[in-house]
Amino acid sequence: MTNKSEVEQKVAEFLLQIKAIKLQPNKPFTWASGWRSPIYCDNRVTLSYPAIRTYIRQNLTALIQEEFGSVSLIAGVATAGIPQGALVAQELGLPFAYVRSKAKEHGTGSLIEGNISNGQRVVVVEDLISTGKSSIQAVEALREAGCDVAGLVAIFSYGFDVATENFKAAKCRFSTLSNYNTLIEYAAANALINNDDLNLLREWRNNPSGWNTAA
Repeated sequence: MTNKSEVEQKVAEFLLQIKAIKLQPNKPFTWASGWRSPIYCDNRVTLSYPAIRTYIRQNLTALIQEEFGSVSLIAGVATAGIPQGALVAQELGLPFAYVRSKAKEHGTGSLIEGNISNGQRVVVVEDLISTGKSSIQAVEALREAGCDVAGLVAIFSYGFDVATENFKAAKCRFSTLSNYNTLIEYAAANALINNDDLNLLREWRNNPSGWNTAA
């Protein structure tokens, strides 16, 4: 893997370039949770850009090898982690499975799709980490199925303290290619936002659930 800070910067550049991440400090988005947010992230957009898709695949693969060593299965998290995980599994020549957000309501009632074996050492692939809740649900489902979960990797993290706490409580290591602080500093350094925008973005990061509630 290339120098970690270089990868963080490059991934931030790509995500902003293709508008997989949009920054609107003065026209906030509303998340499904009800939070008002100056940022919106949809990393599925990266799949439409072969060169960027390749860069992410190669660096997620390198990250897994460096952080977790030898593994025998890659598992994606539905839905956005599925294509990223499948690409990584192909790069590593490993089996792939994915974890549904909830069990099938028909047929086998499966929560995990794909063949897995008891004791398999698995790394989970996500596109984005916010609170970590859905990621950890997938980790627990794999553990309950008998897998040895080495950890989780993702393209991007908002860097919320609650995510760090949630992963720590779940005893699951995680690592990402880029993160919120790198992204907003890159955006400011390249005149994509001004200093006032940067301050608003930092304020949101410090108190996301209470930010701009009067708006």
